[in-house]
Amino acid sequence: MFTKRAIVTNTEAADGAAGESPLLRVWRNRSLFGAVFLGVMILTVIALVVLPVRYLATGSVIVAEQEPSNSNASAAWAQKIGDPADVESQLLIARSPRVMRLAMQQPGVTEAAIEECQSRSSSSTCEKMKTDTAALIDYVSGNFAIGAVGRSRVINISYTSSIPEVAQKMANALTNAFLDEQRTSGASSREVAASYLWKEAKQLDAELRDADAKIQAFRRNKGLMRGSLAPISSERLSSISQQLSTAETARADALARLQEIKANQARAVDSPSVLSNRSIADLKQQLTVVTAQLASQANVLGPRHPSLRALEQEQSAIKERMATEVASIAASAQKAFDANDALVNALKKQMDAVKAEVGSATSDEASIESMVRSTEIKRQQYADLYKRASELETERRVLIGNTRLVSLAELPTKPFFPKKIPFLAAGGTLGLLLAFVAAFFGDRVNLAGLSRLRTATIRPVRADAPAAAAPTAVAAPVAVAAPVAPAPVQATAPVTPRPGPPLPTSSSELAVVTGAPVLARLPTVKRDPSESPIGAILTAQSGASLARALPLALQDPHYQDALRDLATGLLASNDAMTRRKILVASPTTAEGKTFLTLTLAQYLATAGRSVLVIECDFGAPKFETALGLRSSMGLQGILRGDITPREAVVRTATPNLDVIPAGPFSASAELLMRKPLGDLLLWSQIYDVVLIDAPSPGIQTDLGVLARQVDGVLLCMRSGRSSIGQAVATSSAIRVAGGSVFGIAVTMMPDANTPSGADRVSNNAYAGAT
Repeated sequence: MFTKRAIVTNTEAADGAAGESPLLRVWRNRSLFGAVFLGVMILTVIALVVLPVRYLATGSVIVAEQEPSNSNASAAWAQKIGDPADVESQLLIARSPRVMRLAMQQPGVTEAAIEECQSRSSSSTCEKMKTDTAALIDYVSGNFAIGAVGRSRVINISYTSSIPEVAQKMANALTNAFLDEQRTSGASSREVAASYLWKEAKQLDAELRDADAKIQAFRRNKGLMRGSLAPISSERLSSISQQLSTAETARADALARLQEIKANQARAVDSPSVLSNRSIADLKQQLTVVTAQLASQANVLGPRHPSLRALEQEQSAIKERMATEVASIAASAQKAFDANDALVNALKKQMDAVKAEVGSATSDEASIESMVRSTEIKRQQYADLYKRASELETERRVLIGNTRLVSLAELPTKPFFPKKIPFLAAGGTLGLLLAFVAAFFGDRVNLAGLSRLRTATIRPVRADAPAAAAPTAVAAPVAVAAPVAPAPVQATAPVTPRPGPPLPTSSSELAVVTGAPVLARLPTVKRDPSESPIGAILTAQSGASLARALPLALQDPHYQDALRDLATGLLASNDAMTRRKILVASPTTAEGKTFLTLTLAQYLATAGRSVLVIECDFGAPKFETALGLRSSMGLQGILRGDITPREAVVRTATPNLDVIPAGPFSASAELLMRKPLGDLLLWSQIYDVVLIDAPSPGIQTDLGVLARQVDGVLLCMRSGRSSIGQAVATSSAIRVAGGSVFGIAVTMMPDANTPSGADRVSNNAYAGAT
């Protein structure tokens, strides 16, 4: 009865409202108006979020433009510029499959189209595009938009894609392909002419080489080889003529001297050729002095005085020496004359022989003159052909055709569809229209049925609300229940300790003197019984030892319990300090540092955290062997700037665990001083936990450099081997450098059933591992 009455009442109200104003009717049904408008806007927002974003990249070209090198435009060309049919023909060329195929052949274009296809549709269609060019052309043609801009001669080539880089690449690829096609069609005639000229030039070059070879062979057989300026025979004739002239001049001088000496034997000493001799000049000076002394003494002394006798004897000796010297000069002049005369006679004979050769060579040169002249003519033709062919080749290369580039497509930064404001405005307009229609005709709606519809719609939502909230409430404890979160650790039952002797008292002393808590005591991992003790000791320092020990650690429940305690104490601290980047270091080698780093990383990754492990031990890298990884540039490549951190990351078989190995070969620890290490640690913040395997302690190792760049340091010390003094020294050095020590992990804790000494070392699966 109540429902029937409601329906009648609503029908009467609708009939009575037929004469009302439209605005009053809408106001009376304002709740329906608001519900419809709100529903349309909600659908609009959902569509705005759900619809795939599309980006538009546009490149532009201008067609029917005159060539820059052609300043004389014909009337036909001027008419072509304003012909719309020419623009339409260029649009058809740009849309043609041939130009599309040229665009797809450019580097990286096909890969970009397949990448876009994989982001939008099924993989089978995209796989087909890799081999079927027609399918690829059909796919990209639907995304291209090619059209003229108004009544201008500008053509826009646009491409829409969900990836901005793909939209830019595809638009630029078709633009460049269209321009290349225009250049190719315009340069075809020049290319044909240039090809013909190059062919003729090649033929002429072969003929020139053959003719030159024949000329050289003829000259070689006839002895007509040329010198630097003329034929060798002519150069020899000129040289002999010069030598003959010089020899005749020298002979004439020698003859003149000899005749001068022989002409007056008595006065030969006064001849110019004799006086030019230095010895004669000295003797004449001595003779003058002695003669003057003799004349002076003769006036004072008698003719038989010993002094006069001595001066007379000296005068006679000087005269004899002068006569001897004059004879020697005469003999020398005679010898010079004879030598020059013999040289002149020899040169005359050579000159006669060379003249005969030159005469014969002249006739031989005349016989090949025609051949040389023909070769020179061909050489000139070859030069002209080569020049013209080069000009045509240059014109073909610089020819841009009647289509020129206006602009290439820029990388789109804003979506082309959907645009938020216009999309929301359209949704609002549609919502207002539908809401007005619904409110205007709302009186004809069965309001009782609408109320029941609302109740049926709202009740399931309210009933589902607690159920939807329940998983959220449960999800938080699940996330907290990770092995490294504080709350679950407090709620879990205490771990039953492994049977064995109590921990040494030095462990508590260690925490006091270093100021860092002992976070965990990790037990010894038993080695595989099939491995001999000697082999375990010999391979302790290798990555193969770690590769065998890591699976054993995963299967050891006591070791995993110790790792849980370590992870809880390390990452679930009550202080406000961030604990994401942790450096695992040790005072000395063979402390189990690398083994602890890898097992802790595997534990955290298994617990659901994303973990990155960085190996900084360049002296003895072991990650690749221990984890069975492929060889890579690793950390060395990052620090040298050869690769990026993302390229250096290697995924392991353990989910959520990535590693960056040290590198393929040993290197100096000085690489860790470089700036790219800080950039790597900044990039690594995308991971939940970053564990850094510190380099082995040594002279070149400075833990302070690494400690300053991480959140804290986990100090690894081996039970029964490391000393408190080493721990104090290492922790103090880290704090002085500005780092923080989170705590200490004591490794290789023995139990009561483990023998001591070398047997215990050989029984440990990772004993001696750094």
